[in-house]
Amino acid sequence: MRNQPVQRSTSLKRAAVLSHFDEVATKLGLNPQPLLRKVGLTRQMLSVPTNMIPMDSTVALLDLTAQASGCDTVGLMMAEARSLADFGPISLLLVQQPSMRAALQTISQYRHVLNEALGLYIEDSGKQTIIREEIVTDYPGNACQSSDMAVGVLMVLFRAILGPQWRPQSAHFTRVAPKDVQIYKRLFKCALQFESEFNGLVCQSADLDKPNVQADAAMASYAQSFMDAMPKPGARSIVQDVRRSVYLLLPMGRASLEQVASGFGMNERTLQRQLDAAGVSFTAILNEVRRELAQRYIDNTSYSMGRVAELLGYSNLSSFTRWFTVQFQHAPSRKPRGQDRANLSGGI
Repeated sequence: MRNQPVQRSTSLKRAAVLSHFDEVATKLGLNPQPLLRKVGLTRQMLSVPTNMIPMDSTVALLDLTAQASGCDTVGLMMAEARSLADFGPISLLLVQQPSMRAALQTISQYRHVLNEALGLYIEDSGKQTIIREEIVTDYPGNACQSSDMAVGVLMVLFRAILGPQWRPQSAHFTRVAPKDVQIYKRLFKCALQFESEFNGLVCQSADLDKPNVQADAAMASYAQSFMDAMPKPGARSIVQDVRRSVYLLLPMGRASLEQVASGFGMNERTLQRQLDAAGVSFTAILNEVRRELAQRYIDNTSYSMGRVAELLGYSNLSSFTRWFTVQFQHAPSRKPRGQDRANLSGGI
């Protein structure tokens, strides 16, 4: 018997994320208002940057804009228009952090006032650090524009703290490369890897720990007090938290109950009790994330089927094939480039 679908609450993000949407849409020759209306948003909803809006509506808006304009780089256009001030009140706290690593930890701590759907994982590997980002959404269409924007906004933060000349060693995107990559070259100024295993940046570890010369401990304390006094948009969802963690850890082979619990600073029994109280099992969450990532990896023609199996946590291809056949009622096979990925979803 298959697991019941995991019940998820709608993730929210600050309306400021779309503060430059009008200018980007107009630049592309589009009327912003009908696009907003199609995804259930209005200019009034976006007029207050601290308003929280559904993440799925944001993802759908960027995808719809890319389709309507024929421009496959809408997400990066949005990111390029951003400044640190667009982060809102948290921008003061971020620029006062003693290092870039501390700033990234602050983003994770205050994700509820930025973007509840954002997953962020920092992995040190020798002299390199890998920063993985995931936008975890229920939107059934193509979310690559939102993922692009998230990686681009991360660059905005890095350069605000480390200076405008800073550049990573490489920028990674799970999406297929667009026809025109000039905006990627202009924004990241580093090696680009499309159809990668993750969305995010690879940089020198020393960059993350470099002292922030503009940091002021007193100002940081004041800004943190202000942030802590801000009302939270809703109750923390353990299901959403676990789902984000599984998205990030599964391709790394670490998506176990033990690893996820450790990341939350709790033991396995405590995490399982919280999931039981929410009416869901860790296995059910893991299975649904596998289903969603299977769609991404199957479409990636640079991966062999064996590599897809490995990324989904299977040690051999036959086990993966059996799982896939049960989930989707057919054996895994590739589709021609450009065919609608949502057709593979099997009703997720």
